[in-house]
Amino acid sequence: MAEMVSSENDYEDLLGQWSDLESGLGIILSSPGSTQEFIHRVVQYNRWMQGLMTRDPDVGLYLLFQLAGNSPVGYSASHALVCATLCHVIAKELGTSASERESLVHAALTMNIAMTVLQDALANQVEKPTQEQQDMIRAHPIKGGMMLSNLGVSDELWLDIVSCHHDEVSGKTDSRLVSPATRLAHILKVVDRYAAMISPRLSRAGRSATESARAVMANTSAKTDEVAHAMVRAVGLCPPGTFVRMDTGDLGVVVRRSSALNQPYVAIVGRPDGQIFAMPRLHRTANGGPRIRTALAAAAVHANLNHFHILQLAAQPG
Repeated sequence: MAEMVSSENDYEDLLGQWSDLESGLGIILSSPGSTQEFIHRVVQYNRWMQGLMTRDPDVGLYLLFQLAGNSPVGYSASHALVCATLCHVIAKELGTSASERESLVHAALTMNIAMTVLQDALANQVEKPTQEQQDMIRAHPIKGGMMLSNLGVSDELWLDIVSCHHDEVSGKTDSRLVSPATRLAHILKVVDRYAAMISPRLSRAGRSATESARAVMANTSAKTDEVAHAMVRAVGLCPPGTFVRMDTGDLGVVVRRSSALNQPYVAIVGRPDGQIFAMPRLHRTANGGPRIRTALAAAAVHANLNHFHILQLAAQPG
C-alpha cells in the first residue's frame, strides 16, 4: 500500500484516476452513438481499472466503495464501474479464464447501455417507476445487446451476457452444466444486485455492505451459490472502504483485507459519541478485540475524514 499513498499528491492522483475513469465511462454510456471507437474505449477503461486494481487491490476497493456509497449523482457510470471491478475480482476468485473474464467485465461496463439516462433519472426519483419506465427496464438487456452489436461489438460472449443478465437462473445449478454466457451472466446478476443495494438513491439510502451481501445470499438461495460465496471470500463481508461500528461503540473504517477471512484491518476513527479522533489508529481484528459489531451504510456516517491519512495508516504493519 505504501507506494500508492506515500504522499498526498499520490492519493489525489489515484482518487483523480478513479473519478476520471467514472466520468469517462459516463460520457460514452450516455452517448454511445457519437463516441468514436466505442469498443476501443470500453476495452481501454477495462485495462485502466485493472491497472489500478493490480497496483493495490485494497486501496482500489476502498476508493470504489467510498465512491459507490456516497452519491447518487452519475449513478449509472458509478454502478457500472463498481460492477465491472467486482466482476473482475470475483471471476479471478472463481478461476475463470482470462478471455471469459474480459468478456464479463466488458459486459458489466455496458450492461445498462440501453437505459443509462433512465437509470440516472431513477436514482434521483422518489416515485415508483411509471409503466413506461418499467417497460424500458424490462427491455433493456435485449435492447442493450442489439445496441452493442450495432456499435460493432463482435464478441458473442459479451453480447450474450448483456442480453441475459437479468434472466432467472438458479444459483444452485452446477456451473459446469450451463453455457459460459449463462454462468457469466449469473456472476453479473449477483454483483449487479449487490452493487445496487450499497448505492444510495434519492428514494432510499444505500444499505451496508454486510446487509447487502446477506440479502444477495438469501435471494440466490445461496447456501450453495458459489458466486455469492466467492464474492464474500474475495472482498469480505466488510470490504475496504466500509464504515463499521465496533463492539466498543467506536466508529471504524475497513482499510484492507487480511489473510483471515472477514477479519480485516480497521482504522478506528471516532468515539461512540461521534467525536472524530485527531489521530486514527490501525487495528487488526484477527488479533482480538475490539470486534466489528456491524457494518454501517455510508449515509449513516457524517464524519469529515482524511482518507489520505487513513490509507497511509493502512500501509503500516498491523
